[in-house]
Amino acid sequence: MRPILDVAAALDLQPKSLMCFGEYMAKLRLNFLPNKKDKPAGKIILVSAINPTRSGEGKTTVSIGLAQGLARIGQHAALALREPSLGPVFGVKGGGTGGGRCQLEPSTRINMHFTGDLHAVGAAHNLLATLLDNAIHFRSGLDLEHRQVFWRRVLDVNDRALRQTVIGLGGRLNGVPREAGFDITAASEIMAILCLFEDLSDLKSRLGRILVGFDRSGNPVTAQSLQATGAMAALLQDAILPNLVQSTEGIPAFVHGGPFGNIAHGCSSVIATKTAAACADFAVTEAGFGFDLGAEKFFDIKCRSSGLWPSVVVLVVTVRALRIHGGGDSAHAGPIEDIERGLAHLSHHVHSVRTFGFEPVIAINCFAGDTKQELTVIEKRCTKLGLNATLFTGFADGGHGAEALAHAVTAAAAQPLPPARYLYSLETPPEEKISVVARTIYGARDLEFSRTARKDLEQIRSLGYNRLPICIAKTHLSLSGDPAQVGNPGEFTLPIESVRTAAGAGYLLALTGDIVTMPGLPHDPAANRIDLTDDGEITGV
Repeated sequence: MRPILDVAAALDLQPKSLMCFGEYMAKLRLNFLPNKKDKPAGKIILVSAINPTRSGEGKTTVSIGLAQGLARIGQHAALALREPSLGPVFGVKGGGTGGGRCQLEPSTRINMHFTGDLHAVGAAHNLLATLLDNAIHFRSGLDLEHRQVFWRRVLDVNDRALRQTVIGLGGRLNGVPREAGFDITAASEIMAILCLFEDLSDLKSRLGRILVGFDRSGNPVTAQSLQATGAMAALLQDAILPNLVQSTEGIPAFVHGGPFGNIAHGCSSVIATKTAAACADFAVTEAGFGFDLGAEKFFDIKCRSSGLWPSVVVLVVTVRALRIHGGGDSAHAGPIEDIERGLAHLSHHVHSVRTFGFEPVIAINCFAGDTKQELTVIEKRCTKLGLNATLFTGFADGGHGAEALAHAVTAAAAQPLPPARYLYSLETPPEEKISVVARTIYGARDLEFSRTARKDLEQIRSLGYNRLPICIAKTHLSLSGDPAQVGNPGEFTLPIESVRTAAGAGYLLALTGDIVTMPGLPHDPAANRIDLTDDGEITGV
């Protein structure tokens, strides 16, 4: 690894602009962050994917490899990526920093506690919950209705037992008994705010607007009402600063924020993206899970809020994902017909990318067991669709295995920039916004709003939040709301169970199907294979 001061120097960042965390990690100090009104000169490359398998399709690996490939062909590149959550680290994936020769370094530090950002987000979130229950306990002048409080607590692990809880038991000294629950920290509205704010004034304004419940007269109660804004901002003092690390080949990487794409908006911070694009000619960023989730939210939420717009969209495809979307088994090789059927799923995502005005560059992320026949079938379909597709072997070959992708991306970036194009107007009623996303991006035939969701929407209109954009929480394994409906489901109905107001983040969160905001661990969690050696080194991540 290169010393972090050398990595910073490659971006013309001086030591005085950094807050160092040892030799290999740093934060960019507040007074060196881009101004809210600044429009960075660098071109933003958005990396997305088709719907993944449970193990993921290497979108982060491709992003890192692409930046390394760009550097190898003489381009000045930087990364803007999300921070890993401990949930997936100890759950299924066992890490979120890429893989092979395309990793963020120091990977184990980043995967574990990093610079403490997620802990700070959790502390700020839970401080607000504490102040809220304290106001209920002392029957403050806010006259809170404890049955109309919906601000939950958060924890950065997968713990299904805490999804629904009862708190305040044990007598009057322990507070007022009420139903509550926990979300994972990545789903916190404060995490979303961290990734969407643009300066301190904007941060405090967003924190103050957080809606936590209602008083006995039905009036909204916010974080500002509880006088919580200042203390929450103070807890986030360092967390709001983007982290600077590096890739396996020394490419600068701003790693900041970690909202999940299936239950939040799935993008790294606006601050990190702007900083990367201000410091380099190409800023490579990603959006969580498939294009139907993170990338749609990248455009309709992140870009709309910040004024950013990418120059190129890269769509990651794998043999194993296409195999499962074709009705096969992703863990075992099957007939080529599985891949051929799965290509309808790829075609659907290509159509979605084109909805925003882009011709995607296809990155076929190659795994060791892929056959030449399987890869050729994918390449031929891409040619038929008029797309530039390249094989990516970065996991094994590092930046060298991404040079073809880098050339394809620079060629695409040389084309005229598509004008900003969103799926819906903010003036559109919330139900129609949800419908537009579901029908256009997911391919839904119809929507079914539960009684709870309809009540939520009535309340949203009465409070004047109906002009906010939509963030749909949905399974990442399918275009539909059912993870078992792989491939291209077509004629399905998307169930909308509830709609939460994230007034601080600036969107409405529509929860579909059986989606939960606190994941659970799998039968064989990755935590079982993680250890600390006698030399103090972490293994198994």
